[in-house]
Amino acid sequence: MLTPEELEIVRLSVKVALVSVAISVPFGVAVAYALARWQFPGKSLFDALVHLPLVLPPVVVGYWLLLLFGRRAPLGQFLEQWFGIVVAFRWSGAAIASAVMSFPLMVRAMRLSMESIDPKLEAAAQTLGAGRWGVLLTITLPLALPGILTGMLLAFARSLGEFGATITFVSNIPGETQTLPLAIYALWQSPGGEAAAQRLCVLSLALSLAALLVSEALVRRANRRVRGDDAER
Repeated sequence: MLTPEELEIVRLSVKVALVSVAISVPFGVAVAYALARWQFPGKSLFDALVHLPLVLPPVVVGYWLLLLFGRRAPLGQFLEQWFGIVVAFRWSGAAIASAVMSFPLMVRAMRLSMESIDPKLEAAAQTLGAGRWGVLLTITLPLALPGILTGMLLAFARSLGEFGATITFVSNIPGETQTLPLAIYALWQSPGGEAAAQRLCVLSLALSLAALLVSEALVRRANRRVRGDDAER
């Protein structure tokens, strides 16, 4: 059985992961569409920048976030003075760190799904009078739904396991920023914390596995729906 403190850690971890996905989805769809359908100068560089968090040490990402959103940083001061928003050393900052680190996985899944769509379908919709937004909303996004769902669930699972950028940006504050990975790390460093750390490790494994299984089930369902729509056409 989990203690109330451990349940709070799980609740905070799920909250941070859900918010990080909600933050990322609109940007992820836009970036994936741009990479899948547009040709523009510097596209290769833009693609590399999008995927940079995959290869950078997470501590570096967390440090840059601290330079951008810290209370003494220009952007952090602007958000606090004009909107009363403080993200450094808050759970919202943990959500931002998780969103940044999981963003490349989300974009990659969405982009591959969009690239698999036959451009002739979009061209046919345009010839029938659909505008660019109409094509996007009625053709591209529905057909790319399996990849969008995959990207969201992968980002959620990745956010549950985010450690380096989070601890650098928002520290390890119990009840505020201490997610599952940070709590496990703290427990392993504490005398007598091994049992609690093992429980949280098992729970973290179960949550991540459940997210992947749900992702697979949703993708299969979305693929059946897409194939059904194609058959009707």
